[in-house]
Amino acid sequence: MRVHHLVAGRMAPPLGPPIICHVLLVEHPDGLTLVDSGLGRGDLADPQRLGPARHLLRPQAGVTAIDAVEAAGFDPSDVAHVVLTHLDFDHVGGAVDFPHATWHTTAAEWAAATSDIKAVEKTRYRSAHLGGSPIVQRHAGQGDPWRHGLSAIEVLDGITLVPMIGHTRGHAAVTVQGESGLVVHAGDAVFDASHYDPTLAKVGILRAFEKSVARIPKRLRTNHSALAALHTDPDATVINAHDTRVFPGAPG
Repeated sequence: MRVHHLVAGRMAPPLGPPIICHVLLVEHPDGLTLVDSGLGRGDLADPQRLGPARHLLRPQAGVTAIDAVEAAGFDPSDVAHVVLTHLDFDHVGGAVDFPHATWHTTAAEWAAATSDIKAVEKTRYRSAHLGGSPIVQRHAGQGDPWRHGLSAIEVLDGITLVPMIGHTRGHAAVTVQGESGLVVHAGDAVFDASHYDPTLAKVGILRAFEKSVARIPKRLRTNHSALAALHTDPDATVINAHDTRVFPGAPG
């Protein structure tokens, strides 16, 4: 399967470096598949639907998932699936612009966002993104044993959810078996890519932000260690959602 790396959102926090919404577009036999979906056009037209976090992240105009798909030369109506690491607005917001696509998420994440919301999460999940009627496949359990002590749930042929709770209660990384090897989209299981790639400089503000927004902070170190182990696999490429340095073609 051919895998395209797209920028589906740009944000300019007042503190720290600019960040992106790094998503994947997969040419899958079952139809074009997005891994995460960044921001939606409605989010930029009406930023209030993003809630208080918009002031902290400051989404920039003109960059959304559907724009990125079109710019890559594809018809948005051909997007058949959206596989989500989790349901924060900067990961699910763009999915609503593909109304005929099937969403895939962990059952734990869907419950946390829709039916088992805790007080601390009330501003995290936005009804503007989850209040419609998408076709949602909720994948329960931990899946089958995979690499480095992790487990994986196959959601489509060659695409899996790898549970990595911490940032949210149902967060998962997503793996894609591409034509050039395995791509591991870590989502927000890590913010600063130097946690798994020691050739990169540490970015303290990203590390601090990751800890401040984590639902289960004690799980972060476990996730970082697992991603570092995956990074050593010769056939695997680990990326994350927001660190611009791991976007293909970024300056070294």
